[in-house]
Amino acid sequence: MQARAGINRKMRIFISHLHGDHVFGLPGLLHSLSFMGRTRELEIIGPKGIADFILSVNRLVKLYSQFAIQIAEVTSAGRVVNEPEYEVRAATAKHGIPCFAYAFQEKPKPGRFDPDKARKLGIPEGPLWKKLQATSSVKVGKRRIASKLVVGPPRPGVKITYAVDTRPCASVVQLASGSDLLIHDSCFDASALEKAANYGHSTAVEAAKVAKRSRARRLVLFHISAMYEDATPLLRHAKKIFSHSILCGDMDSIKVDPEVG
Repeated sequence: MQARAGINRKMRIFISHLHGDHVFGLPGLLHSLSFMGRTRELEIIGPKGIADFILSVNRLVKLYSQFAIQIAEVTSAGRVVNEPEYEVRAATAKHGIPCFAYAFQEKPKPGRFDPDKARKLGIPEGPLWKKLQATSSVKVGKRRIASKLVVGPPRPGVKITYAVDTRPCASVVQLASGSDLLIHDSCFDASALEKAANYGHSTAVEAAKVAKRSRARRLVLFHISAMYEDATPLLRHAKKIFSHSILCGDMDSIKVDPEVG
């Protein structure tokens, strides 16, 4: 509600694992969406057991009545969503119980259209301009004009990887490869390495090393332990390893553009 994300938009909820602090909020959210008038179907994606959790709660407390819910359980790494514009892939994280990290990957977008070049080539403004961006060529009179003359090369899509409650691991590094933004568990500072290992979390320094190994462009440190009143030292330590690190805050907005350095 605070993010003004919209009640009836197309929506998917991704659950990383079935520890209480990552699922107990879900029934309340579903109830609130119904109470506020959502009617559109909603999809929930998570590890094995997420369906039992939702259905069990719903048997005791009616969570929703205005919209359908589809539940998809992830049992192995790989693609879990495939849309025309993007896909979402999952990889196993390292947390002691089944846990998944997710990567949102936009598919390549058409190159930028140059209207000045189109005019110079005598292509009339209108449907042909749009067609040039979707096909290899168009016919103008007796001429066939290749789209590459007025359309630039395909543009890369955005890639965002989200890995919460995990130790550093090769599967997450691989999933995050080439991410424009890596959001990685950074629960503790370097002095609490043993605690991080025992609890299945990462230090900020370890998160920075994952970002470096995966060749991510930027790193967001998050899931910081409540034991830190001031998390800026964690950011400082991470920046020594990976300079493009930032510390997240509630309701922060981050612009992600693969074409901007």
